[in-house]
Amino acid sequence: MATFVPAAELGPDDERDPAFTALLRETRERALELAKRAGLPEELAHQVLMVVDDPGRFAHSADVGPHPGLTPRRYQSGEIDRSGRISKCGDAMVRSLLFEAAMALLHRVKAASGLKRWARALAKRGGGRKAATALARKLAVILHRLWVDGSTFDPHYRRAAV
Repeated sequence: MATFVPAAELGPDDERDPAFTALLRETRERALELAKRAGLPEELAHQVLMVVDDPGRFAHSADVGPHPGLTPRRYQSGEIDRSGRISKCGDAMVRSLLFEAAMALLHRVKAASGLKRWARALAKRGGGRKAATALARKLAVILHRLWVDGSTFDPHYRRAAV
């Protein structure tokens, strides 16, 4: 498995291929900037950047959520329609990093935010791990949207009442 090398550790006299080093440095800088705008760890942003590769592959940001396998499996036959556990299709590393970030947001982060309120309400209805999985999927969607439009995440944003 590849190890995470922070951008600061990539020196100018790195013994790797110069084109590879330049691409890695550019990706690391983009990941660092995205992580700062989203308020998430740099490693998570870098893994999402590497797996998604081209944000234009997805017509809508909501299509990024299923990519790391964070959607429920479906069983449908006749009148039976059941939702099961997550599909686990896709990159396991990104899925685990997103889940870890979601658990940290739910249990470690003290500051209140709209995402945390939403996930806590969901946890009361369906359980903590299901809420963390849903929050992980939502974090993937948020990262993609920030990557595409270059905006900054506002944790206290509330949608206007309709």
